[in-house]
Order: sequence, then structure tokens, then C-alpha cells
Amino acid sequence: MTPQTSLLLLLLAGLPAARPAPPTCYSRMLTLSREITGDFQSLQAAEPVESCVRYLPGLYLDIHNYCVLAKLRDFVASPQCWKVAQVDVLKDKVRKLYTIMNSFCRRDLVFLSDDCNALEHPIPVTTGPPDGQS
Repeated sequence: MTPQTSLLLLLLAGLPAARPAPPTCYSRMLTLSREITGDFQSLQAAEPVESCVRYLPGLYLDIHNYCVLAKLRDFVASPQCWKVAQVDVLKDKVRKLYTIMNSFCRRDLVFLSDDCNALEHPIPVTTGPPDGQS
């Protein structure tokens, strides 16, 4: 085998590894839920805090908890902070996540608990699927 052929084969073998995998329903839900939780925490920590923000329902999301669907509905239906731009953007993201979970990705989602109290506290950030699944 010539050195050029070896180099070509080596380069071709590395190409698939260089491209990221396309997003899946699960990865999209997970990413969006983390983004929403982070945005909500930033909104609460922002100075000056809109007085209405403290009356919004807590928004700590775990897409593996069945109660998250009710939590998303409650947040969007919350009458607090009408016409506050940051909250409107956040509510749009919440609507998008609810639609993805309830319509597009319904079959891809597995609920591991139904502990509604667990959604009242911040979730720890993980880097991978639960229980080491891949």
C-alpha cells in the first residue's frame, strides 16, 4: 500500500467521527429543559428583579418526572409578568418544550418518577443520560 493510499484511508476513517450526531428528540428535550431552568434561574438572580418574577411558579425541570407536564402547563398559564419581555421569551420556550414532549417525542420519553415535590427544588446538572444509559 502506498503512503498516499494509507493517508487517504486514515482521513476517510476519521470523517464520520468528526461529524456530530444529529439531535434526537430526547437530546432536544434535555437541552431545552436545561436551557429553560438556567434562564429561569438567571431571571430570578437578575438585578433589578421584576417584582412579578418572585410570584411565578418555580421552574426546575426534570423531563423524566411525569409531573413536569403539569409544571409546564402551570408556568405558561401563570398570569404573573404579563408583557415582561424576558418572561414572555421564557414562556415561549416552555410552550415549545411542552409541545415537543407531548406531541413530537411522546414515544421517545420515559418517565422514571412522578414525584411532584422533586420539581420544587433545583435539579443537579448531569452530562449524560440517567443511570449511565447511552
